[in-house]
Amino acid sequence: MVSYAQGIDALNQSLSELRDIDVSFEFFPPNSEKMENTLWKSVERLAPLKPSYMSVTYGANSGERDKTHDIVKRIQKDTGVIAAPHLTCIDASEAELRTIAQDYWDTGIRKIVALRGDLPDNSTKPKMYASDLVALLKDVADFDISVAAYPEKHPEAPNAQFDLLNLKRKAEAGANEAISQFFFDTSTFLRFRDRAAATGIDLDIVPGILPVTNYKTLLKFAGFTNVHVPNWLHKQFEGLDENDQTTRNLLGANIAMDIVKVLAKEGIKHFHFYTLNRSELSYAICHMLGAKG
Repeated sequence: MVSYAQGIDALNQSLSELRDIDVSFEFFPPNSEKMENTLWKSVERLAPLKPSYMSVTYGANSGERDKTHDIVKRIQKDTGVIAAPHLTCIDASEAELRTIAQDYWDTGIRKIVALRGDLPDNSTKPKMYASDLVALLKDVADFDISVAAYPEKHPEAPNAQFDLLNLKRKAEAGANEAISQFFFDTSTFLRFRDRAAATGIDLDIVPGILPVTNYKTLLKFAGFTNVHVPNWLHKQFEGLDENDQTTRNLLGANIAMDIVKVLAKEGIKHFHFYTLNRSELSYAICHMLGAKG
């Protein structure tokens, strides 16, 4: 039988494991004044938690790209938090990419999330891949580069081994961190991490955490990202009143917390939160993890 003192020691050890972790947050460029206000309120709310960095996704046209540039520069200037723009190579020439990268470096941006980007509907084989973009960025300056990883395989990859070898190419090109697609089965992520190590991939693989705020939106995201939504998660939201957002938020926070707890016990020390530009759930989860803000 476990004594009271042993139970307290185990609880303290569990809390210690959770409080040693790092977090980062992802945002996207807003497309309305209301959404822009929400974004900056979220940045202001989450910055005191001292995240490792805040990343901003990259739009598929020049207007969205300009928004990404402006947001990351403002985040870093106003909050002091490292800001990491996403950069895609699918819709820009090599010369354009070099110009963008040099501008970031000249304005103090040192971290970039390098991605291939989504192919246009009428596109065939892309001219550049994420590994090419990583090599280009490293040629411009000594950036700290994150790339994408897919525990459940990229939707376009013919098989899981092909996907892993692609990740290895990105590591060999100079990336030092991979951020995973969101997932809900912790064993899927852990198996992926182990397979990556066995393939010789020398990268920190950071789990991407999506706190569920809207079940229908989740199903939509999962559909085009090849993410499996397990039966237990379907059942959690089954029968809930669509107007009862408080219960849904609490449920989403608990699901994310459970994922973090399991992975923290497996040695994971950094978690990347897909905020969808809202701070409430990410802040609540980080607060429960012991972050102070």
